[in-house]
Amino acid sequence: MRVLGVDPGLTRCGVGIVDGAPGTPLRLVHVSVVRTSPDDDIATRLLGVEAGIEAVMEEYAPDAVAVERVFAQHNVRTVMGTAQAGAVAIVAAARRGLPVALHTPSEAKAAVTGNGRADKAQVTMMVTRLLRLDVAPRPADAADALALAICHVWRGGAQARLDAAARRAVRPTTPRQTGSRP
Repeated sequence: MRVLGVDPGLTRCGVGIVDGAPGTPLRLVHVSVVRTSPDDDIATRLLGVEAGIEAVMEEYAPDAVAVERVFAQHNVRTVMGTAQAGAVAIVAAARRGLPVALHTPSEAKAAVTGNGRADKAQVTMMVTRLLRLDVAPRPADAADALALAICHVWRGGAQARLDAAARRAVRPTTPRQTGSRP
């Protein structure tokens, strides 16, 4: 499976693509950061993020997209920009008919380090080790995007099968009996 991981952001949006399957070695396909200027208006910045993500999708043809789920922060402006950039990635994937999964930062950290509260240095070190890279991906947004892709390779396939099974499951319903017992 080829997974595009997206660490959304307006100034720096990390994108990383990993090939792999559970139980097999992972392979780095691509990693980069889409950058936009904080001096530009929001529409221009979102178009820049979209163009960068679309270019990566066009060149590397991922099978699925994993986007970091936005979590509450004290800075509402930062949360809004992150959410908007994440939505751009989701729309780009939907336009191509690709499945999208949202993973929390702690899920991605736990997948690559075994600890959902790992710091950025630990995540970067484990991504470097898991992908057998000579040089750590920089900046942290790039490593985080790869961690999301790895998380999805390892967890996403199983989760997708569980979700599909749950949708197929037919739960019989019995009408509620009223009245007295015989």
